[in-house]
Amino acid sequence: MTLLFNAAWNSKALPTMWHIPRPANDDSYRLSALPIISLEPYLHPKQHNGKGRISTSAALHAACLDYGFFYLDVSTFIDFDEPGELTRLAREFFALPQEVKDKIALSKQDGTRGYQRIGENITNGKSDNHEAIDFYRPVEQPDRSKPLWGENQWPDIPGFRERYEKWIEKMKELGMIVMEAMSVGLGVTTEEWEDLKSKVDDSFWVMRIIGYPPLPSEDGGFSCGAHKDYGCLTFLYQDDTKDALQVYLSRPGTVVRTNIGLPAEEIVEEGGVWISADPVEGCLVVNVGEMWERWTNGLYTSTLHRVVHRGTNYRVSIPFFFEPNFTALVQPLPAAIRMQEGIACSNPFLHHLKRQAHSDSENVCEDGKVKVKYEPVRYGEFLLKKVEGNFVRYDEL
Repeated sequence: MTLLFNAAWNSKALPTMWHIPRPANDDSYRLSALPIISLEPYLHPKQHNGKGRISTSAALHAACLDYGFFYLDVSTFIDFDEPGELTRLAREFFALPQEVKDKIALSKQDGTRGYQRIGENITNGKSDNHEAIDFYRPVEQPDRSKPLWGENQWPDIPGFRERYEKWIEKMKELGMIVMEAMSVGLGVTTEEWEDLKSKVDDSFWVMRIIGYPPLPSEDGGFSCGAHKDYGCLTFLYQDDTKDALQVYLSRPGTVVRTNIGLPAEEIVEEGGVWISADPVEGCLVVNVGEMWERWTNGLYTSTLHRVVHRGTNYRVSIPFFFEPNFTALVQPLPAAIRMQEGIACSNPFLHHLKRQAHSDSENVCEDGKVKVKYEPVRYGEFLLKKVEGNFVRYDEL
């Protein structure tokens, strides 16, 4: 049985790992799989008579505190035949001859929009073993001489652009719904939500279509190196490949039990553990990025993740990054500061929140006020600094 952060138990079983019953009052045992959260009360509020929103928001809040990653059940919001067709179109493109794919290379535009060869994307200074096409929100008066300010390049495949643009609109809608649900969980007031909404209502979104061939050997590096997402929310659709996407849980004493061996293996990790975030039917994998870390003054943290694809198939994933507006000023939210101060003042050793409560003297002022850890930043300026070192040129491969 898998423990779910929701108002009710869910029958979906998480792949590879499951919950180990923990003794009462024993905090050394921890959940070693990601929670599944249903967004139903926000997707179809009339069907739920307005009920269930608080529990859904509380579930999102708990998942962001403990993991920074979760599965979002959107089976009534998305017809999953749709991303299945997107995957088929992606495979059709990636199967084309290299010279055809290079016709929409990054160099044809602003250096950020377009196709990247295998090894062209860099993480932690090392080439990743994947190829991809990157798309960004269209801009007014595009100028390919300016980073991020060019035009998107679409493959010349019937139906490709139309189907993906439909998906983009769906993800933008989902992004606003999840932002509102998360704001409720954080205790944002109605007025504060309107202010936060104004910072994401013209999202400078990013979509990647990624193709992962199997890694060439056991020591063949990474399909995508360990990294944190630097935006707001990531909505990931992935094909049915297992044991590829991995999430790092920084939890001393984590108990991991796998069904790989016979009998099942049980491991207690000292500092943390990489767990597989395998596809779950009807769900997207969602994670928070650095902008939410800033909005919450570090209460939520952007979590390390990576891709290690050692299977035999060609894996496809389609992450959609729901980001703040390009000109949005991102700074810690009053609601997050209020929450941190309440935790620090009432019970600095509160079991569930002590890692994020900033209860130590370095993060709490003498008067009990929580220190603001992050200076305000314009998202567009932040993004430009992040993307400038993402790629190498063809002649350097």
